[in-house]
Amino acid sequence: MIKQIPNVLTILRFFIIPFIIYYLIQDNYIVSFILLTFSGLTDVLDGAIARKFNFITNFGKLIDPLADKVTQLSILCTLVFKNIIPFWIVAITFLKEAFMVSGASFLYGRDLVVSSKWYGKASTVLFYLAITISLIIRQFNLDFSFDIILYYLALLMTIFSLIMYFREFYIKGYFKKENLKLNEEVENKL
Repeated sequence: MIKQIPNVLTILRFFIIPFIIYYLIQDNYIVSFILLTFSGLTDVLDGAIARKFNFITNFGKLIDPLADKVTQLSILCTLVFKNIIPFWIVAITFLKEAFMVSGASFLYGRDLVVSSKWYGKASTVLFYLAITISLIIRQFNLDFSFDIILYYLALLMTIFSLIMYFREFYIKGYFKKENLKLNEEVENKL
């Protein structure tokens, strides 16, 4: 049971999402910020515990980035709904994440799990920073739009990370026909 603490923390992040969205819709940016910060802290904590005590599981490798993606996309969609950011930011982010989830599912079906890399984490951090700045600007009715620059940087890092992940998949030969046939032969023998 103790080994599952990181996974429990990750699942907790899924339960926090509706509350963040609710308070965003209610224009209660302080509570949204507090919940988003708590969600981010559980993300850092689950990773630290998993690495320190070697509680790393394939389930955790899949569910942790999924929690990040669902949290991020849910908040971005809400910000679009509230006319805080343009729709195209969410569209590009959603397409990138759809490619990543499809690729991860494809690899997981072949018993290959790819861990997140610095560039994937960097794009997530930039989005969280942009979201946080958006909340602060709205809460205090500030007269500048510094947050949009951060969204642009996050989008650039998102596109860069997609390219880098596919580059890694290609270099490791995950998509080569002979690797796919070998995996299919192994599955057929089982």
